[in-house]
Amino acid sequence: MIYFHRLKNWFRNSLVLCLLALVILATTVSLAYPQTGSPSVNQQTGAPVVLGDETLFYIQVRIASFSPEFRAQVVSTRITTFAKDIEVSLDALKIVDNEATATVDVRAGEQTLVTIADVDAVAAGQSRQELANQYLQAIKKSVTEFRASYSVQSLLRGAFYTLISTVVLIASFIAILKSVPIIYRQLREWRGTRIPAFSLFGTQILSSYRVVDLISEIIKVVRLALFLGLFYLYINLVLGFFPWTKGLARVLFSYIQTAINTLGAGLIAYLPNLFFLIVIWLFTSYSLRVIRFLFTEIEQGGITFPGFYREWAKPTYKLVQFLVLAFAATVAFPYLPGSQTPAFQGISIFLGLLVSLGSSSAIANIFAGIILTYTRAFLVGDRVKITDTIGDVVEKTLFVTRIRTVKNVVITIPNAAVLGSHVINYSSAASDPDTPPLVLHTTITLGYDVPWRKVHEVLTQAALATAQILEEPAPFVLQTSLDDFYVSYELNACTSSPGIMAKIYSELHQNIQDKCNEADIEILSPHYRAARDGNQTTIPADYLPPDYEAPAFRLSPLNVTLKPDNGREPPGSDQI
Repeated sequence: MIYFHRLKNWFRNSLVLCLLALVILATTVSLAYPQTGSPSVNQQTGAPVVLGDETLFYIQVRIASFSPEFRAQVVSTRITTFAKDIEVSLDALKIVDNEATATVDVRAGEQTLVTIADVDAVAAGQSRQELANQYLQAIKKSVTEFRASYSVQSLLRGAFYTLISTVVLIASFIAILKSVPIIYRQLREWRGTRIPAFSLFGTQILSSYRVVDLISEIIKVVRLALFLGLFYLYINLVLGFFPWTKGLARVLFSYIQTAINTLGAGLIAYLPNLFFLIVIWLFTSYSLRVIRFLFTEIEQGGITFPGFYREWAKPTYKLVQFLVLAFAATVAFPYLPGSQTPAFQGISIFLGLLVSLGSSSAIANIFAGIILTYTRAFLVGDRVKITDTIGDVVEKTLFVTRIRTVKNVVITIPNAAVLGSHVINYSSAASDPDTPPLVLHTTITLGYDVPWRKVHEVLTQAALATAQILEEPAPFVLQTSLDDFYVSYELNACTSSPGIMAKIYSELHQNIQDKCNEADIEILSPHYRAARDGNQTTIPADYLPPDYEAPAFRLSPLNVTLKPDNGREPPGSDQI
């Protein structure tokens, strides 16, 4: 607990240090870039007259063959020469009225800095004397600041400000580096409590763990942006503290100022579209809430519609949700930033082409999944047979159906393949009380010497001795064929537990073996050849009369005299 309070205090101190750093940097910016008045002329057009990187005034008209640009360049050179000559005092600046030429000069001693003619006064909307006085004041103020910036005191002050800025920059970097791990630790503590999962339109998009990870990545980006922003501001400040680099500092500072102004103006201009997008989002969100409530009640049985089954509620809600979101996206698309630009439209066409070319099988699976849902071929949990696969349905999606076999193997079958093959549902009878139960059947072959009534009785007893076999409807036996050597007996028995068919079959076969053994019935299909006279009947003994006797075995003489090699007949040869 003490350690946590220390971390908390350190976090609070770091925030205070960051705020203090921002205040100091803002103060330093005001010192590095003092607010200067606008040029002392009413019209801000024409060729500028500059001293260093500061514009003093503008020359707007030409005199004879001298263009405004040429006149401004000459005047700027003269004023720069005067500003650098610190031996000439500012008191030497004066205004001289030339009556002969109808002009007014602004001079530094005997050196003419700028000449103002009647055309200049007319362009400025003032008299020559008033315009000359404004030029004089602008020159005097600018030269004073120019000479002060190159003084020893100004350079020392710039070095001092640079030192302060460096200390503030380093302190800010340290505060950021120390604060980020504390923020990460606090985010992990808030995970699942103050930071819940992110849901959109009632559907969870990100878990609380993913939300914390996303916030952590955003913090990393913000940290990098702070580092770069503070370093950029530091470079501008240091460059602005010294007269040789002040012009470059103003250029660099104008870049970020222009970017901020552009973003601000774009954001203000986008506010109506943003308001419309918020309205679309609110309308879509509340519409989906109402739709979800309706289908939830249908799924739970609170609301019923004739012919609409409860298991249809969830997939129907997903379809309606998709249609509502697609409609909302279509309506909101023109109001998205950059939606009207050719680049955005080109990307949209390219993505649409990719989807149309590469999603034919996916679309087929989606429609097959919808058809399978509304035809109610099977439900999740049903024991089914699809082609050669037998197992329980564990998942139904728009694209695939997953089946877990009796060997606990999950097989994924595309919905298009399911729709294109026959489906045997063993559980449909068990789920509907009005439907007869599932009939299990197995075949056994026995010889003709076993009475069929006895076989029926034994097989029926074996079925009734099997667990999960129903007594009603009662088991029954069908004689499916009379083959050359044996009879095929098919035992049929009903069950209400299709999910354990394999176990029931195994136990049923075991009971058939036991019952046949108890009744002295050999389970075999005799294939044999017998030497017989053909007189013994093949009818079972139960059908023969009690005094029945098989006919005698008889041989007829061939009337052939057999003689041995010695020519004598063997004795009794005539009695064979």
